[in-house]
Amino acid sequence: MSGDSTQGAAVAAQAVTEAAAAGNWRRAGLAGTVIGMVAAGAAAGVAVERLTVGRGMRKKARLALDSTGPYGALRGTPATALADDGTELYFETDEPESRASARRRKFFGRRESGPVTVVFSHGYCLSQDSWHFQRAALRGSVRTVHWDQRSHGRSARGAAQAEGEQVTIDQLGRDLKAVIDAAAPEGPLVLVGHSMGGMTVMALADQYPELIRERVVGVAFVGTSSGHMGEVNFGLPVAGMNAIRRFLPRVLRTLGSQTELVERGRRATADLFAGIVKRYSFGSRDVDPAVSRFAERLIEGTPIDVVAEFYPAFQDHDKAAALQIFAEVPVLVLAGTRDLVTPSAHSEAIAELLPDAELVIVPGAGHLVMLELPDLVNDRLAELLARVGAVPPRANVDSHGSTAQRGR
Repeated sequence: MSGDSTQGAAVAAQAVTEAAAAGNWRRAGLAGTVIGMVAAGAAAGVAVERLTVGRGMRKKARLALDSTGPYGALRGTPATALADDGTELYFETDEPESRASARRRKFFGRRESGPVTVVFSHGYCLSQDSWHFQRAALRGSVRTVHWDQRSHGRSARGAAQAEGEQVTIDQLGRDLKAVIDAAAPEGPLVLVGHSMGGMTVMALADQYPELIRERVVGVAFVGTSSGHMGEVNFGLPVAGMNAIRRFLPRVLRTLGSQTELVERGRRATADLFAGIVKRYSFGSRDVDPAVSRFAERLIEGTPIDVVAEFYPAFQDHDKAAALQIFAEVPVLVLAGTRDLVTPSAHSEAIAELLPDAELVIVPGAGHLVMLELPDLVNDRLAELLARVGAVPPRANVDSHGSTAQRGR
């Protein structure tokens, strides 16, 4: 995005705040459309691609992809956990095939402790379905738990947030503990977190270090950060991003109080929103359209008020000290070089604090690397799971290839 467009976003941010303060919600709605899409796409970033196909044709294409795309259709055994503030957290469990599970426990000497449970935590403005390819690959091989963070997916709106309390990463860590208590109260654990999900895993360790020491046998951090998120410029000029930061928290609060207005704006500008999602979700421009549309659906499913109430938590996030709790645990740290949301430098910083961790920096991959290059992520996860005894060495996982064709 150019410096002029960055400045334009900052001006729009100021305009929507001033208009709302004056009670002019019509004017706020116009400016808010721009900033609303920025906020709604915060998990994927902000950018616009050149539109070359008619709007009607694009709408038909989206509907066709929605009806035929299999992504996000996998379901497990549903259940809920209760967070410490009363929020119902939805999760699903996929059990391994019984015979295979028994053989693994015998092979790895896990008769007494039970099978390993792999718990997947998703990112901001996403849901458990963002792990679609990993879930498909591991089905039948290992016990997995997929959950929706509060106010996301099928989980309930945060009870405390409904009363005006700000979300914190620490709260998300306590939520993960509630899910573990309900879904996997005993036995070894592998924790996998993407973006906000990785931060959630760090918050769990910070508050429940004994759980990590006693039960966690492996961890995977995918496209995440241990802190300094306030310094990320999302690929925009630094000066322009600093201007936006001054207004963004106020703008988000303003827009969060006018959900219906902003959602209408998002629907009216679906083509622009699709370009935003694609630019900041994937490193390649040539991603399978069905996968790109799937990411778009995940992100657009997050209401603007939820976007608004979560955003400040990232500015306060700092869990670098908590990483030491994972020092004795096999750790995988993976990120793409074109991740504009949680840049790969943040993963490198995690690896510096965990020198025994396996660091995988994927050339050309974006923020949603688990959707863009599923085979690569699946292979690295399978290697981690084999190391900790969750699956036999050289275990085969289903192949999905790359959803982005490189070099085109």
